[in-house]
Amino acid sequence: MPNTMLSFKHLLRPVWGGEERKSWCLLLLRTMINGGNLVDNDSAVAGGVEDMYGEDIATMGQPVTPWTVSVASGYTLMRDPRHNKGLAFTERERDAHYLRGLLPPIVLSQELQEKRIMHMLRQYKVPLQRYMAMMDLQERNERLFYKLLIDNVEELLPVVYTPTVGEACQKYGSIFRRPQGLYISLKEKGKILEVLKNWPERSVQVIVVTDGERILGLGDLGCQGMGIPVGKLSLYTALGGVRPSACLPITIDVGTNNEKLLNDEFYIGLRQRRATGQEYAELLHEFMSAVKQNYGEKVLIQFEDFANHNAFELLARYSSSHLVFNDDIQGTASVVLAGLLAALKLLGGTLADHRFLFLGAGEAGTGIAELIALEMSKQTGNLIEENRKKIWLVDSKGLIVNSRKHSLQHFKKPWAHEHEPVSKLVDAVKAIKPTVLIGTSGVGKQFTREVVEAMASINEKPLIMALSNPTSQAECTAEEAYTWSEGRAIFASGSPFDPLEYDGKVFVPGQANNAYIFPGFGLGVIMSGAIRVHDDMLLAASEALAAQVTEEHFKKGLIYPPFSDIRKISANIAAKVAAKAYELGLASHLPQPEDLVKYAESCMYSPIYRTYR
Repeated sequence: MPNTMLSFKHLLRPVWGGEERKSWCLLLLRTMINGGNLVDNDSAVAGGVEDMYGEDIATMGQPVTPWTVSVASGYTLMRDPRHNKGLAFTERERDAHYLRGLLPPIVLSQELQEKRIMHMLRQYKVPLQRYMAMMDLQERNERLFYKLLIDNVEELLPVVYTPTVGEACQKYGSIFRRPQGLYISLKEKGKILEVLKNWPERSVQVIVVTDGERILGLGDLGCQGMGIPVGKLSLYTALGGVRPSACLPITIDVGTNNEKLLNDEFYIGLRQRRATGQEYAELLHEFMSAVKQNYGEKVLIQFEDFANHNAFELLARYSSSHLVFNDDIQGTASVVLAGLLAALKLLGGTLADHRFLFLGAGEAGTGIAELIALEMSKQTGNLIEENRKKIWLVDSKGLIVNSRKHSLQHFKKPWAHEHEPVSKLVDAVKAIKPTVLIGTSGVGKQFTREVVEAMASINEKPLIMALSNPTSQAECTAEEAYTWSEGRAIFASGSPFDPLEYDGKVFVPGQANNAYIFPGFGLGVIMSGAIRVHDDMLLAASEALAAQVTEEHFKKGLIYPPFSDIRKISANIAAKVAAKAYELGLASHLPQPEDLVKYAESCMYSPIYRTYR
């Protein structure tokens, strides 16, 4: 075997082109290692996808070979982000991989590199500069990027995700450096499968896809919405432990109706108005079919920031044939429900004892409302139609009531209740007398002083959730909620707010960030080999997150645990989601592991540098 290995490595020293040739070489090597067997059962990882690069099967103490097209060495190795270690290459590695002279003589540990990068990031005063520096690091040194993000998650989450990612998307054309992920435009119609095959990874487990029509609360950003799938998938890895090579960000470019972008010389997308109707539907159907054909039944497709009319339609159309998840509808609903379940410890009573008023009746608002009603049914056994009567929604035309039913979009109709029309939010608060006020409008400053004071006059502890992103679009700030309620509000927002002092007490605002849910949810789906997403799996994720809130957190007014514990939180969510998939008969990875939490932790990607032979 040693002689065979030596001759085979010698054979692969030239850099051969072509993905098929690379795959053939790796398969041949694996076959020789396994004594002629094409399948190495020990290399199966969470999701049933073979770990071609040895990212998971080897322990941290075992050396690995940095495979690319051939064994990566010298200049090529330093420019491969998956294997590059910068100044952390040891003396032995520098000799073995032809790095002598290509690096300064000093050897720096990963910890010292991390300290140096954090020092540099903190020098930047503009958030977008920090974002660009992090993206550059991701393209240069993948493991250091994730080590940095995991160890400094509370500080860096607002940099790689909301709110900074919103500004990054708005300016994506100007700051564009290297393409990340796949861009599938109308030009690729009829050959999307070929485009998917151009992606160098075959073992994809999670795809996050957007068409850029409704990016956060910023509207139609077209092709520049790519920042969202890229950011979401970096969190799948950092927070949920899904390995980077298994993640694929995709933007579907069907044009944009944003005149500013169409006239921007630096815009990187199609310069045409958005395709709609049959042309749009055919492109999306070809995409969904090609994904299933290329990656199989168990690849999780996460829809992200589609406009309402397309988001509901796509989820309804493909939920029975594909493993699909809409983060704006289902992820937001799950994280908000978790906050509500935790808040019951502060508010008292059961979920069914409370009244809910939403500002915003789009995919986020109706998605949250439906999941609340489902959880009520689970707790009380009541019909979901009865539970919906405790939940009221306000849209741009006022309170959604029966007299408006004929003109409502289909997803709003279940929330039309018997009541006289009310046009203003503050009047709706006074009429409905909600215990919980939730903002998903995408429009900032809608929770005015009058609205918050009305909530405070009705409730001893009003629960106010200003969920719209980014920070500029939040319905109110944390300071406004605490000040106008005289320090009695329980507050959570979509984007982060700093702790503040009011009347001698320090308040720590909660953040109802989807990043609490989707990474752990995705890991649970992957490790169980789930073939479909069921609503009960979303409820399981909410309950698992709520269970992570402790008495110590409640004393600070928090209804979400700190992000510093996010990997532990994600492992617990993954375990509950996987358990529910097994219970529902939707899991394909059998038998079920005895301890799902430990199994989830064992499946998580580690960003620690590897030792190279």
